[in-house]
Amino acid sequence: MTKVSPSMLSADFSKLGEELVRVERAGADWAHLDVMDGMFVPNITFGPPVIKAIRRHSDITFDAHLMIQDPARYIGAFLDAGCDIITVHCEADGDIHEAISLIKAGGARAGISVNPETPVEELLPYLGEVDLVLVMTVHPGFGGQSFIAECVPKIAWVREWAEANGRDLEISVDGGVNPETGRICTDAGATVLVAGSSLFRLDDMAPAIAEWKGFGRDL
Repeated sequence: MTKVSPSMLSADFSKLGEELVRVERAGADWAHLDVMDGMFVPNITFGPPVIKAIRRHSDITFDAHLMIQDPARYIGAFLDAGCDIITVHCEADGDIHEAISLIKAGGARAGISVNPETPVEELLPYLGEVDLVLVMTVHPGFGGQSFIAECVPKIAWVREWAEANGRDLEISVDGGVNPETGRICTDAGATVLVAGSSLFRLDDMAPAIAEWKGFGRDL
């Protein structure tokens, strides 16, 4: 079944703990945590202290997406905060191999992300090391953007690479995901759908999450 990871970027920040409980009760598999530093992307969200504060509200898998420069500097802090999956960007400054190594040494799963304008081949140096690939289908930094369909071939490329190389990779997609685009992504090989506004705008996101889990095909 497809995994669903609601993006807490679209949650009510005044009650993040309650929103996290809402996500878990709705049947989500993971909670997606968008971390932005104002340098890698032109926005600032939250960091390890906020993640640590909401960790006590739920045991759901914390799926942290670090849109930050030189992420190796902060891996320890995100591990201590309770993150289960930590994804860094191939475009970020710093030693990305070191960041991945620190994530795995800390007992978490490691992910690598690629932006819409970046050739998917830029992932090749990291695919043998990571557990997850996050394909961005919007430009990172802000929620509510429209899905960039030209990114879909990247999903298929990663799926084909994983199958050819015997790698059991999770392939996550983030940006403009809704029922229509979610089906397109899972048909291309995605195993995880990250969505913010299309889920959080619903009074009850449980039916949508249940529907999305049925998307896709046997991979």
